[in-house]
Amino acid sequence: MVEVKLGMLHYVLDHVYGAFMHRTKISPLFFSRGWGGTKLELLERMIKQLFPEVGRSRIGLPTIVKPIWKTVWETKNACLREGVFRTPCDDQLLSALPPESHNVRVAFLTPKFVPPQKMACVVHLAGTGDHTFERRLRLGGPLLKENIATMVLESPFYGQRRPRLQFGAKLLCVSDLLLLGRATIEEARSLLYWLDSEEGFGKMGVCGLSMGKTHIESRARGGVHAAMVGSLHPTPVATLPFLSPHSAVVAFCEGILKHATAWEALREDLAAQKAAMTLEEVRERMRNVLSLTDVTRFPIPKNPNAVILVAATDDGYIPKHSVLELQKAWPGSEVRWVTGGHVSSFLLHNGEFRRAIIDGLNRLEWKEPPS
Repeated sequence: MVEVKLGMLHYVLDHVYGAFMHRTKISPLFFSRGWGGTKLELLERMIKQLFPEVGRSRIGLPTIVKPIWKTVWETKNACLREGVFRTPCDDQLLSALPPESHNVRVAFLTPKFVPPQKMACVVHLAGTGDHTFERRLRLGGPLLKENIATMVLESPFYGQRRPRLQFGAKLLCVSDLLLLGRATIEEARSLLYWLDSEEGFGKMGVCGLSMGKTHIESRARGGVHAAMVGSLHPTPVATLPFLSPHSAVVAFCEGILKHATAWEALREDLAAQKAAMTLEEVRERMRNVLSLTDVTRFPIPKNPNAVILVAATDDGYIPKHSVLELQKAWPGSEVRWVTGGHVSSFLLHNGEFRRAIIDGLNRLEWKEPPS
């Protein structure tokens, strides 16, 4: 009975926070400028190329990137560097990205005096609203003693890559969400390829924790994108989605974030192109578009045993059925449940997230060093 009451408290906390953030008009709504017009149609076609039914050969190998590094600080045991490189997106994606997002920033935290062949590295992707490196570096810092380095990617549309007209985390168009995801996939795959081919790391992983530094609105994105990257990468990597659904449909059409979406603006945008639609028809259109983010449609990762999902028992943003759908689609993957809601799990269970990172990497074979 006590556990039931605590679970309800966690669930209510998510809803109270969500109502405060999204119904009091403290900040603008997502997609206040509509669908994105022809840009959305382009991205729909490009994302469909990632699905197995249209042939994985169209995905191609990641592009090699060459970051320019500077040292931020170093101690006798660790070093933090920041790097900059041009996004590896092709010309079509590059023309769709805002100019502010063309250059990529990464932070790279490594233990000193450990050869890369004896070291693992995990690329940490951002949740919506995570505009800085700080939180993800705090998550990865204690892993240094396990000889696990942390690479933190600054997402398009966030941090120094945020478009001038965008307020905070609230993307202006639905097309921005798909564009952000497609660019993040290419950038993360390129960083993993760089860690492997240029630096020679013995093991690699990708994780996404679906909470930003200060905003509960940062629900699903980091985990969904981590699952996509792990699915599409050409070699086995540990794939670690934390507090994540199987699709953005769950976040925007079922969970609390449906109250943070500009449904009326989306309806007006559609009405300017075709006959007027009801709000329910607009929501159905959103479900169809965001079905492109359904990770269960993506290929099974090369080593599904190295996929560990960490989910919360009483998450008001991510329902249990969504987590279990991804586990079912990827046989061999593992789900670990932490007691709490979306907010409380982010605050209280960093130790469980780190343990999942360690265990996922331990399920990979060490790469053979070059002869």
